[in-house]
Amino acid sequence: MANPYPHKWPVNRSIPSIVAEYSGIEAGTMVEGVEVCIGGRVLAKRGAGKLIFYELNADGAKVQIMCPIDQHTVGDFKEEHKLIKYGDIMGVKGKVGKSKNGELSVFPHEVKCLAACLHMLPRAHYGLKDQATRYRQRYLDMITNHDTRRTFTIRSKIISYVRRFLDERGFLEVETPMMTQVCGGAAAKPFKTHHNDLNVDMFMRIAPELNLKQLVVGGFDRVYEIGRQFRNEGIDMTHNPEFTSMEFYMAYADYQDLMNIAEELVSGMVFAIHGTYKIKYQKAEGDEVELDWTPPWPRYPLCETVEERGNLKIPRSFDQKTLDYLEVEMTKLETKLQKSGELKPGEPIVGKPRTMARLLDGFAGHYIEDQIYAKPGFITEQPQIMSPLAKYHRDKPGITERFECFIMGKELMNAFTELNNPMKQRECFEDQAKAAAQGDDEAQGIDEAFVTALEYGLPPTGGLGLGIDRMTMFLSNKNNIKEVILFPQMKSDE
Repeated sequence: MANPYPHKWPVNRSIPSIVAEYSGIEAGTMVEGVEVCIGGRVLAKRGAGKLIFYELNADGAKVQIMCPIDQHTVGDFKEEHKLIKYGDIMGVKGKVGKSKNGELSVFPHEVKCLAACLHMLPRAHYGLKDQATRYRQRYLDMITNHDTRRTFTIRSKIISYVRRFLDERGFLEVETPMMTQVCGGAAAKPFKTHHNDLNVDMFMRIAPELNLKQLVVGGFDRVYEIGRQFRNEGIDMTHNPEFTSMEFYMAYADYQDLMNIAEELVSGMVFAIHGTYKIKYQKAEGDEVELDWTPPWPRYPLCETVEERGNLKIPRSFDQKTLDYLEVEMTKLETKLQKSGELKPGEPIVGKPRTMARLLDGFAGHYIEDQIYAKPGFITEQPQIMSPLAKYHRDKPGITERFECFIMGKELMNAFTELNNPMKQRECFEDQAKAAAQGDDEAQGIDEAFVTALEYGLPPTGGLGLGIDRMTMFLSNKNNIKEVILFPQMKSDE
């Protein structure tokens, strides 16, 4: 009996290359003097007796395999074709031509089953619709849904574009640890693990920021990293506990420089992938909107914009008196929204602990973030209490030189002029430690090693982080982050 799992098939051409090269030949003709050896998955089989047809798929392309018995020279025609079924991986050797009705085809003198498919595949015409199955068995999703392949091709193009953009500007790509004994670089709850040999508790990193800035201290003036971050938080349409980000750090740049770079990077990426700055996006509720990535993008100073739109005054002292005032104003806003039906009765905008940073973030979310819609916008100059790693504003007390980029109410980028004063950095870390002691499980403690690195001298530096998953969602027209992660986190199927 023939082996349905042979060790080798000497492929010499890809199906996309055959389609590209020979699509223009005339109907009823054959390309002489060229033998192709190809492999792919059978997603259709028809015919019987002395003429059998297949649709062979590989690398996002397909070609017809037209098998007349009089051209078959290797093995028994009937036995070889009997072994090949819908869903199997098939090898084909033969000539390229076009059938009389004009369909590009390969006319084989040899066919072979290279790997049997032991399960019934969903028919390509109907595809695979069940979301849970698509995410758990991504390979099955990719076999039956062409759009899935397109999504991850776009994701790959985004990462390639970012690398090319930064490499051309003198940045060096580096790798930093994914496990650390001190967790820092962002406000988030980490995953905890244990290293047996060292007998120490460790954390999966929530951001590579602190390590990357130490490299700038060491003399790498422009560095970046594209990699996984891990945050022990909820899973929803836009959040996954492990996700991919790009962070870069640029010595002698500030947040104003970074806003210009961000516009150039992202708008250029959109145009390179889609050939236009304006693309369609399907919201979760079904309405389609047109996203306009054309630069320049509007900029909204946080405190001034909240004051103007919320008709309130935010003191810049950020002391206990300010906290009490913000608590009263937030309660008023929540009551108003609960009465209007925008919030459920008793539902808060900001949960506990209602620290100053969380209250300010709640105001910014309601008055600014939710209103940045079909065109990207920058929220700038966040208060120091919200930004423990950002440098204080050169002209505005209590404010930082920071920005966040939003579109459709979702954060896409975060950047700031980096805090390089070790004494100020220690104070900010101490404030974070106090917030953690009050019950804020996203606040981080003091990283002594990082403060020591700053004492050796970090040049004036700007740093930016971009979410690769969310960028892919917008550029591939997906409203669920699971659609743009090859293997998203799922509950046990038990």
